[in-house]
Amino acid sequence: MFAQWREDIQVVKDRDPACRSTWEVLLCYPGFRALRSHRLAHALWQRHLHLLARWLSERSRRRTGIEIHPGAVIGRRVFIDHGTGVVIGETAEVGDDVTMYQGVTLGGTGKEKGKRHPTIRSHVMISTGAKVLGAIEVGEGAKIGAGAVVVRPVPAHSTVVGVPGRVVRRHGQPVDEEKDLEHGNLPDPVQEALAEITRELAALTAKVATLESRKGVSDVDQSA
Repeated sequence: MFAQWREDIQVVKDRDPACRSTWEVLLCYPGFRALRSHRLAHALWQRHLHLLARWLSERSRRRTGIEIHPGAVIGRRVFIDHGTGVVIGETAEVGDDVTMYQGVTLGGTGKEKGKRHPTIRSHVMISTGAKVLGAIEVGEGAKIGAGAVVVRPVPAHSTVVGVPGRVVRRHGQPVDEEKDLEHGNLPDPVQEALAEITRELAALTAKVATLESRKGVSDVDQSA
């Protein structure tokens, strides 16, 4: 247990430049506390002590603002930064070395039984407010942009942004544009669509003006 704690503490120190000490992690990081509680709740869940496991997970949610169902499978060296509003569903699977930010949801889509939450492979980063929904897989090393809504499988080493989520990079190479996963420099599909409409409207306006100009010249010639 203590070896696991040391590993979790080191993960926070490695990935959060604001972290200054071990005591700060122990006392001030809700993600660390939520994962620590989840491991106990998950062990109880596997022993079919479902009510006790759920009670422990709900207690952790009230204390940390992070809701992890005790049935979820969480790997090693997972880092939940800030964490408020994070929700991880019962059949979700999270691999090793995954990073999640506040407001992330690993949720289901409907009332079906069985596997209904996403599988997140190792080394994935899921940014602020992203929603990954359904029994889909997010491939190893993928990046999910802030506010994205992902409802389809994501290939490994891809960057996904937008609503609904779409792949803009694969293996570091742009699919549509030269944008990486910087929180303040994400492609905005809605803005891009509006910009395209604006460009087309301007082109059509110019064509109409040209045609009207030619018609005016033709009318003058005919009157002459």
